[in-house]
Amino acid sequence: MALLTAALAGALVVSGCARDTGSGGGTGTGTDCTRNAAPAAGAGAASTAPAPAKADASGLKVGLAYDIGGRGDASFNDAAATGLERAISELGLQQGNTSETSAAPNESEDAAAGRLRQLVSGGFNPIIAVGFKYANAVKAVATENPAVKFAIVDDDTVTLPNVTPLVFAEEQGSFLVGAAAALKTTACSVGFVGGVETPLIQKFQAGFEQGAKAVAPNVKIDVKYISPAGDFTGFNDPTKATEITKGQLDGGADVIYHAAGASGQGVFQAVKAANKLAIGVDGDQYNSPQLTDVRDVIMTSMLKRVDVAVYDYINAVAAGDTSTLPKRFDLKVDGVGYSTSGGKVDDIKGDLDAYKNAIINGSVTVSSTPTS
Repeated sequence: MALLTAALAGALVVSGCARDTGSGGGTGTGTDCTRNAAPAAGAGAASTAPAPAKADASGLKVGLAYDIGGRGDASFNDAAATGLERAISELGLQQGNTSETSAAPNESEDAAAGRLRQLVSGGFNPIIAVGFKYANAVKAVATENPAVKFAIVDDDTVTLPNVTPLVFAEEQGSFLVGAAAALKTTACSVGFVGGVETPLIQKFQAGFEQGAKAVAPNVKIDVKYISPAGDFTGFNDPTKATEITKGQLDGGADVIYHAAGASGQGVFQAVKAANKLAIGVDGDQYNSPQLTDVRDVIMTSMLKRVDVAVYDYINAVAAGDTSTLPKRFDLKVDGVGYSTSGGKVDDIKGDLDAYKNAIINGSVTVSSTPTS
């Protein structure tokens, strides 16, 4: 086991890829894509905490402020909406006591804060902001309204007593789908499409690279972002995503992973046209109603359980104790993972679960920062 761990660690050391072109020495021919054995099976099965008792949320008024794309993005925002719907179904939250609003691309900080203030004025408490771009707005409005409870998804920089961060180990789930990509590629070449080049999306890139390199040290990884930091249109530009993905496919990649919000629909369209494979993100995108026409190319999705975080937060507020929430939704609490819908990863599930257990038991550590 010590030798195996050392070998695996050596594979992780070379996990970076050059911007846009990939690296690692692979030629992309498939024939030289040497693959490492998966870690030996051992202790470390997901230690899911017992589900908390269901509280009565019938007296709450819950406001949900979506990120760019809003409901219908088949990704991040839809996952948050699923959590809200579950609270309505299971906790007695009244549909009429909810309000949903969405961000506009590249809107000002004042616009985001104004939307949160409108929810406060409407008597909504708690208010859940979906996305790190709300950080400044949440800080301002929560400071003004200390009696109102706020949660923010994907940000833990707001340290106020009435603000709860809902953050995830995206790099761990991305490691698993990176391993899946390296196990499935026949060209020894895979791609990553990020929506906006921010530290959050780079966590997806970092995990994907490390997982792919752990399996196939010489796999080529082509990394592209739709828009630079500060330009959030990359999360809602399927047309540009299609163009970028087509370039990656033309360059030899045959498995593409996206972390691009609603832009991911363009990734799937390009992959389907090329008859290759794609990896979804956030929810189980194989089962997204908006993606039925491309589901046959979605081999798996990196599950980021925003739905669970939103539901658990509402339940905790209703119970009067948010301290029960995980500090980070990671593999240990099933906060991230991979999907099996469609059966395309059934043959490699044993390998993926071996890597999952290795991460949980600490024999594999996944960095949240890309090396490229």
